[in-house]
Amino acid sequence: AILMAGILALFAAVGGAIGGAQGMLIAFLLGAGMNFFAYWFSDKMVLRMHRAVEVDEANAPEYFQIVRALSDRAGLPMPRAYIIDNPQPNAFATGRNPENAAVAVTTGLLNRLTPEEVAGVVAHELAHIRNRDTLTMTVTATLAGAISMLGNFAFFCGGSSGRGRPFGMFGALFALLVAPIAALIVQTAISRTREYSADRLGAEIVGNPLWLASALHK
Repeated sequence: AILMAGILALFAAVGGAIGGAQGMLIAFLLGAGMNFFAYWFSDKMVLRMHRAVEVDEANAPEYFQIVRALSDRAGLPMPRAYIIDNPQPNAFATGRNPENAAVAVTTGLLNRLTPEEVAGVVAHELAHIRNRDTLTMTVTATLAGAISMLGNFAFFCGGSSGRGRPFGMFGALFALLVAPIAALIVQTAISRTREYSADRLGAEIVGNPLWLASALHK
């Protein structure tokens, strides 16, 4: 909450420095529009991009049963289960809410990890779903994107001072160079807090923290 308040304050500072209320509103609406689309359709986009194949109990029984059992433990609806043909061990969760969620793992992860370690990874991804991290990161990305857009406005519109841009060239340089980097740092920090939170909740869901720790080590 503190980090998100910080990125909101940064957005307000940049908007006031270069464009006033009008510039802030335009940047926010553009950022919100793009991220609203991503929030609703990113699951389909990312699964299609990775050529993920949906599986069930018939063609991937062990993996499917792990997802179903851990979903019950987490108190979540059963998400759609996908496998990606890729030798790199990886996994992710996507979807705008628990009722429209999906969990995907790669063949490399299934081949290299034990069933217990796979369960630890799946529990971590289910924790992201239960924590609604997709929503949190969408809001964060909206603000970070709006800050970057304000920086572009400053670059193309110049840095002349006036009632609309009280800080002139200094405000434009701040918006163009400093603010987007600061926003990225805060966005990354928020992402880390969500990952650590998912580690903790995932360990609780799976019931054995060492399974997740062993998977992360590999």
